[in-house]
Amino acid sequence: QVQLLECGGGLGQAGGSLRLSCADSGRTYSTYALGWFRLALGKEREFVASISWNDARVDYADSVKGRFTISRDNTKNTVYLQMNSLKPEDTAVYYCAAVGVPYSSTKNRENDYKKWGQGTQVSVSS
Repeated sequence: QVQLLECGGGLGQAGGSLRLSCADSGRTYSTYALGWFRLALGKEREFVASISWNDARVDYADSVKGRFTISRDNTKNTVYLQMNSLKPEDTAVYYCAAVGVPYSSTKNRENDYKKWGQGTQVSVSS
């Protein structure tokens, strides 16, 4: 079964950095836009970042703009989320996801994403 497998979560400190990775085990999504979402306790899942299928365009939530960077390496079937200047409010379970239509640009709506990873916990201490 094709899976998106996140890793790289853990405990970080405020002001520090973490990098998340998401590997496409089925080598299916190199032509699909990919995104990162997060779910914090007591909140709804929210968009974090997205990257187009050809790496030409990226999009970020205002809350992470200037601190987080999304990138992809299609030779490794992997998408990354570099998180710098971490804040306690970044604490959440982070999910990577692939949109349902190939050759698309960035997407920031959950409904556009059809394949989801299992999530990885990021906790930021103050």
